[in-house]
Order: sequence, then structure tokens, then C-alpha cells
Amino acid sequence: MYNVLRKPDFQRETANWTPDKVAALVRSFLEGDLIPAIILWRSPKSGNIFVIDGAHRLSALIAWVHDDYGDKHRSLRFFDGIIPEEQKKAATMTRDLIGGTVGTFAELKLALRNADTTPRDRLRLARNLSAFALQLQWVNGEAEKAESSFFRINQQATPIDPTELDMIKARRKPNALAARAFIRAGTGHKYWSSFNNDAQVEIEGLAKDVYDLIFKPTLDLSIRSADLPVAGKGYSSDSLKMVFELVNFVNRLQPEMWRDGSVAKKRSAGDREQDRTLSDDLEGVTTISFMRSVKRAAGKIAGNSPDSLGLHPAVYFYSATGRFQPAAFLAAVAFTQELIEKRQLMKFTALRMQFEEFLIKHKNFLNQIVQAYGSLQRSVPSILEFYRILLDSLVDEKGEVEIIARLQKNSTPRLPVKVITEEDRKHGRNFSSDTKNAVALKATLENSPKCPICQARLHLRSMTVDHKIRKEDGGTNDSRNAQLTHPYCNSGYKESRRPSR
Repeated sequence: MYNVLRKPDFQRETANWTPDKVAALVRSFLEGDLIPAIILWRSPKSGNIFVIDGAHRLSALIAWVHDDYGDKHRSLRFFDGIIPEEQKKAATMTRDLIGGTVGTFAELKLALRNADTTPRDRLRLARNLSAFALQLQWVNGEAEKAESSFFRINQQATPIDPTELDMIKARRKPNALAARAFIRAGTGHKYWSSFNNDAQVEIEGLAKDVYDLIFKPTLDLSIRSADLPVAGKGYSSDSLKMVFELVNFVNRLQPEMWRDGSVAKKRSAGDREQDRTLSDDLEGVTTISFMRSVKRAAGKIAGNSPDSLGLHPAVYFYSATGRFQPAAFLAAVAFTQELIEKRQLMKFTALRMQFEEFLIKHKNFLNQIVQAYGSLQRSVPSILEFYRILLDSLVDEKGEVEIIARLQKNSTPRLPVKVITEEDRKHGRNFSSDTKNAVALKATLENSPKCPICQARLHLRSMTVDHKIRKEDGGTNDSRNAQLTHPYCNSGYKESRRPSR
């Protein structure tokens, strides 16, 4: 059956179980514990068998049989050799757990042939392997019946996360296709496989570019260097939600545009309301367009393109306790786009050092906003308002006390920000500086080099080499005439400050 077994497009990702849970499932199977039935549907057209319910259970046992928990031959082939470090570590941990408890599938097979030299407990499990089986149930009917059965089953005991449910239902729409491609760097299950070859190649190229831009280097459990990824972990439960919201935000999409039975209204130039719905993408054109927009937006805050602000992750995207904040990442994208649309990049760059010093000194403000409003898009409007008030206050030459007063009184939505005192730090739990991440983050900020043009901190992955004296003004290529700068400071802001001739 394995060779005709498939996971349907409407199934959720089978990467959410912890190593402990995978190991526990394998042990339960070998001990003969009750495991809920696997629900399958057989396609009358292709003959393939699709898993409607029980994909995690089945995947755990298949991984055990093949000794491939996401890091061996089958996985390497499936993910085109691109395996995140977090996935490799999870695979090793799972393999060690199972090896130390029930043993590998190969060991149990061998145990039956060498009963006299096999420990009694392992021999018992090996004999159980010969006797126990999974219970199967079958869904009868066409593909629509299989899909409706999936949603009904998976909204009962363990409901699907709302964002994941949105993506499953919108799986043929360009925003969901783009998010799926980004999160796996264009590898894994190819939801875009029905597009022509040129479209597939471009989707996979864009996906890898954006993945490398926002998720590299791999973030470990603790912060160990200044080289932080701008979007946190690429292999986490929140990363897919964040990427989906990033695609929607950059492309100005509202949920009503892709959810069944809903219609969004958009004002036309003639002030007439028109229906604006997001259709399924049958050729990949819209998916590619959405992905290009995300790449441009991501390139404005990270990377080395000439228009990149090169925002330092430790300043903008990580909280006082060293935890990555998805809402802060989305807010930074929104703020950068707003600066571009309002033609305020020059104004921001002129005040960037002061802007970022305030953010660093009052990093707890970010924690407070996210705690008050929630993660992801729920906190984005408040963080964006925080940035607007801060920049406007600096333009007005306001001091720290006046800026905080503005934040507390004049903001819409309300900003529940409070200055943390030494007494709060002693007795509070949320802003303790005793954690390794907080200490490492503080050291990163203190030791980061600064851009000689704007005086704000430089990120290792978002800097360019600039001539202190331009070559046309007599400058040489000698290292003494070189300096590291933000890309935009070098290509845009610096040039704008030159006197016209």
C-alpha cells in the first residue's frame, strides 16, 4: 500500500508532532495500545489511496520503518537536499528516543531471527510487531465527499488552527500557494505542480530567495551570535501563519477575498463599489506576482539590494527577552512600505539612530503591546502607530519624556506602554535580564558595528562596502577608503545629501 499512499492537498502539514509524541506513538503501537483508526479514501481515477485522518500517526510509523524522521534519503530527495537544522535536530532526537526505548524497525526484524541472543523485552516487542496492525476505515464516494469528511473529522477532537484551515480551504489560491512555497524554500510537496515548467521554476527560485533572505541563518534555541534571521525560525508552528499573513499584507488582501461565501468591496476610481474576489490560480501567474511583491518588500528591510534599509533584527524583531516577535516583523514591513509611499525614507534615515536608540532603551514596550493585543496581525496596527508617533516626535525634536507621554496619550489604537523601573525588573517575570537570550541580545546590540552615514547599527547580512571619498572625486580602492554602510544609506541617502553642481 505504501507506494500508492498519498496526502491530499487539503490535509494539514504533518510536521507538528514533537519527538516525544512520535516515539510514544511507535511504542503504543508495539504495546498493542488502542490507536484510533486511520481513515482513507481511494481515488477511482488514479487508484491512489489518500489519508483523510491519521496522517501524523501513519507518518510516525512510516518514519520508524524507514528510519527517516526528516533527515535521511527519502526526505533529502523530497526536500531537494534542503533540510533545516531544526528538522535535523528533531530527527536525531526522535531516533535517539526510539532507539533507547523500543528499538529500530530493523533491530526488531533481526530480533525474530536471533531470539536466543535478543533481550526478552525487545523480543516481546518484535513478536508484537508480527501480530498487531492499524485499524482502517474507508470513505466512499467522490473527491468532494473525501474533502468534506476531512473537515468534519478534523474540527471535532483536535480542531485545525484557523490560519491553517484558511490555507487548506484556499489551497488553490495564489496567496496560499505562495506561502506554502516560501515556508519550505520551494521544496517538499509541490502544491504548484500543475503549472507549466517555467512557472514552477520561477516559483521555486523566488521561494528560495525569500527563504534565504528572512530565515537564514538558522535560529537555534538560544541566541549565540549577532547573525540573527530577520523572521525567526523557519521551522516552527508560527512561521507558516506569519508567512501567510505577510503574503496577504504585502498584496493588500483581506480574508473576505478568499473565504468561501464572502465578497470584499473595493472602491474604484469612480467611487463605485466593485466585487474583488481572489480566484483560484490555474496557471501560476498571480502566484508569481504575489511572490515577487513579497520579495520586493522583504528586500526593503533585509539583504544587500541598493534600496534595503538593512534593519537590524536585534533592534526591531526580537523582544527584551530575546524572543522573536512575528508581529514586530510584520509591522516593520508595514512601516517600511509606509515610509516609501509617503516619501519619508530620507527623513527616517536622518533620524534613524535616535529612532533605534529609543527602541533599544524601551524594548519592553514591544512586549507590552504584544501582550495586550496578541500575536501576528492583531498587534501590527499598535506597533505601527508606535513607530509613527516616535518618528513624528523626533521630527518635532521632542525628548524622551515627551515622546513617552505622546505614546501613552495620543495614540489610536491605544498603546499600553509603561516604563519599567529597577523595582519592576527585580520583581517582575516578563522582563527579566537574567535569561541567556536577554544577555546575548544585549551583548549583540552593544557590540554591533554602526553605519558611518546614519550612525545606526549594521546587520552582518545587510551591509555594503562604500567609498568614503567617491572615485569620481579622487577616492581610491584602498581599504583605508572603504567603510561598511547600510545599502540604502550608500545608494540613496548619501547621494541625496551631495550638493548639486
